[in-house]
Amino acid sequence: MAKLITERSLTDHVLRLGDNHPPIPLESADRTIHRPDLVRERFAGVIDYLARVELEVDRNVLELLTILPEVSEVDRLFYQDVWYDQEMAHGYLLDQLQVDLGLEPAQAFMTVPLRMRLLGAMAHVQPIQEVSRFLYYLTGASTERQAVLAYSTLIQELDRMGEHAIARTVIHPIKQQEPGHFAFYQMSATKMVQDQVLAPWQMFLAKQLRSKSFTLVGVDYVKQFQADMGGVVVGLGYDQEIELYARELGRLEARLLWANHNGMEFPPYFLKALRESVEMYRGQGSFARP
Repeated sequence: MAKLITERSLTDHVLRLGDNHPPIPLESADRTIHRPDLVRERFAGVIDYLARVELEVDRNVLELLTILPEVSEVDRLFYQDVWYDQEMAHGYLLDQLQVDLGLEPAQAFMTVPLRMRLLGAMAHVQPIQEVSRFLYYLTGASTERQAVLAYSTLIQELDRMGEHAIARTVIHPIKQQEPGHFAFYQMSATKMVQDQVLAPWQMFLAKQLRSKSFTLVGVDYVKQFQADMGGVVVGLGYDQEIELYARELGRLEARLLWANHNGMEFPPYFLKALRESVEMYRGQGSFARP
């Protein structure tokens, strides 16, 4: 029988995460790059995308406060005292790597999407805020899972290219911190299901909202970002096993939101979003910024 998740166990997890993983200092990185031309050719778009997403934490906090006007204490402890500084440090490291490769710094996207503002306008109604909280946790879990996979693959590929310094002192330290973020969102969402916080109609609403508004990490309903994300998928080779990749991203959501309905391994909107992004990327042929 699975151990029950409590506010105390969530708080303890966040405190350990902060104690064990302080923000990564920029000066800790060995930024030796043997073949910057090859790294730039293979991974310029991937690194730019990851840097932008990591640097958008200020907007992420605004989004959180928009849809959750009554943030719980453990949520506040997580995003304010642990997650924010860790993510900003990730962004600074990746942005410096871009500069070292002769690329322009990442341009963070700071606009809160209209759909999120509309949801926030209804968030003062407690049952709606509970749905918003559940979707926030699911989105966070999906985002962090995408990050873990991306950084893991990037480490492997950079090592194969002989770029051990940046693989092990830039990308690897970032990757080490992401599973703890994923675990927080996973535990938080699981606790809501475990405690039966959401009534059947709220779960139905959550399914409808998620199905109609799902986007991959960093896309934010911006078409160019959707194409750029397709470039990340192709650049890291996930397009070769795209259904396997969709399962890796969506299995938690299949279990918590859909209760593995009819043997569901992942919600279909994960695969749909991935295929659309790849098609858009291939249609334009390159990364570009709006």
